[in-house]
Amino acid sequence: MAVLSVYIINKAGGLIYQFDQNSNRPEIEKTFGYPLDIILKVHDDKVVVSFGERDGVKVGHTVLSINGITAEGRYLKDGRDILELLACEENYPINIKFGRPKLTTNERIMLASMFHSLYTISCQLSPEPRSSGIDLIETDTFKLHCFQSMTGLKFLALTDLRQIGVEQLLRKMYEVYSDYALKNPFYSLDMPIRCNLFETNLQACIEQSERAGMGM
Repeated sequence: MAVLSVYIINKAGGLIYQFDQNSNRPEIEKTFGYPLDIILKVHDDKVVVSFGERDGVKVGHTVLSINGITAEGRYLKDGRDILELLACEENYPINIKFGRPKLTTNERIMLASMFHSLYTISCQLSPEPRSSGIDLIETDTFKLHCFQSMTGLKFLALTDLRQIGVEQLLRKMYEVYSDYALKNPFYSLDMPIRCNLFETNLQACIEQSERAGMGM
């Protein structure tokens, strides 16, 4: 897949829609001996890898389960503290599943608000008047594209580095929003979008963009 996620942020910085195609994140499950040769720490109430990478396990990965028991934050589902469990030699060998952390709804709302603030700051810092703000942020693994409508609505797309034609996709998303959200008599402006027709047509746009826009 080339389009990983899309977000729509209202003019006040509130997240009103999010669609994630990146839900099937790779997971790595391995059996470890004592002592554990990677360093773990608690971050945002999750146990994450802070140092040491091996066999696909990378810094930032979260502990998802131990010996088949699901992790819920820093504890296993049965109530045991993960770091205390891993510190005890008698629990080894031990099977640990790692994966990329999954954002909660509250985290997505917070990040949308932060991006809105960064967008505003970029406009104010621009040496040219009437700056369009952030259009593109490129990292070594993905790109973040942004289009802001005349009414201040922001459409964001996180894509593969090879994806092309994203500007057209963002404008098409705006058309879908205008046709299937704004014209819905039950939709309130700037509120979260919950409309089946909107979602169906938006996903169709994303699929069409992916088929047409993967560069070499």
